Amino acid sequence: MANILRVLLAILLPPVGVFLTVGIGVQFWINILLTILGYIPGIVHAVWVIARQNRV
Repeated sequence: MANILRVLLAILLPPVGVFLTVGIGVQFWINILLTILGYIPGIVHAVWVIARQNRV
């Protein structure tokens, strides 16, 4: 259930989804940059980070 919430937050506010998954780190700052450059790349990156974290 938490993963569904993270993905929904990643769609609405990509950096929040990344923050809840990995905290403030390199992936978070990359996502901030991608979201500023384009909303869609930020969403894709956020969902990728969430999916990758669940595999590990």
